Amino acid sequence: MDRMDKRILRHLKENSRQTASRISQNIHLSVSAVIERIRKLERTGIIQKYTVILDERQLGNTLTAFVVLRLSHFKYREPFEREVLAYEDICECHAIAGDMDYLMKIVTNSTSSLELIHQDLRRMPGVSGIKTLYVLSTIKNEYSVLPS
Repeated sequence: MDRMDKRILRHLKENSRQTASRISQNIHLSVSAVIERIRKLERTGIIQKYTVILDERQLGNTLTAFVVLRLSHFKYREPFEREVLAYEDICECHAIAGDMDYLMKIVTNSTSSLELIHQDLRRMPGVSGIKTLYVLSTIKNEYSVLPS
């Protein structure tokens, strides 16, 4: 990936619906070269998919929380991960290093729905600790970081 690829990615990151023609005007590269570079970025998996970023608040999801969770034993890892995949309100789940095992981002519509998720998590086999951090406001929310 070279400097031009990074410039194309910056434009697509800002608005993935931009046309190759518009990008080519901005970065001073031919339309066909932009199209070929985008195809290559897709083929190599650098561009994984195009999607929509929703305004959660307008959808009624006014509560965001980060939950860190500990399992009592490694043997519970696989069943836990399978169960977490079923929850639509759990947007992200990361296995982490440190004194906790998972970091989850939960976006939901109320404290009562978060409480239900909490209860479910506590009942899962092997869960030995949960801590919750409530988001008061979001200062920065990027979905990917381009290399320098």
